[in-house]
Amino acid sequence: MRQREKLVPLASGRVLEVGMGSGLNLPFYDARRVTKVWGLEPSPEMSKMASAAVEAVAFDVEFVSAGGEQIPLDSESFDTVLMTFTLCTIPDAERALREIARVLKRGGQLLFCEHGAAPDAGVRRWQNRINPLWRRLAGGCHLNRDIPGLIRRGGFEITRMDTMYIPGWRPASFNYWGAAAKARA
Repeated sequence: MRQREKLVPLASGRVLEVGMGSGLNLPFYDARRVTKVWGLEPSPEMSKMASAAVEAVAFDVEFVSAGGEQIPLDSESFDTVLMTFTLCTIPDAERALREIARVLKRGGQLLFCEHGAAPDAGVRRWQNRINPLWRRLAGGCHLNRDIPGLIRRGGFEITRMDTMYIPGWRPASFNYWGAAAKARA
């Protein structure tokens, strides 16, 4: 929640939240900076859970029932795209990032907070060993994704990024957060 508290208030304008889930980010948006939030979520059950959180915010929220690999929204229509702990579960993360780049306006920003591959060789070995079983038990979550590499290959330039182990089980707690812009063509 501390990571969300740092990142989500930076969103502004028309916002696409990829992987809205149960709406955990909604209380952290700055209602003075956000005009509307579209919550992309493939799970109807999760969108239903987010409904209560939607009622508590002072801005419009619209649910979009789809996954990140094929976003049914217009190109260059969002000022901000927000992803928090989402890239680990998207089956084709690079394709989803290319779609995110498509819907993000030139000059807009991708805000991200994700867990992924740890810098320590010992932790990374454990991530690689555990990952096949972890994916099956944790809803498709990958422990060992190269978050900066995925973002770059998805069509972005990282403009700001911080990293650290957040409290928790080390194989799942190395965190990357920051901002990225569409790569120049």
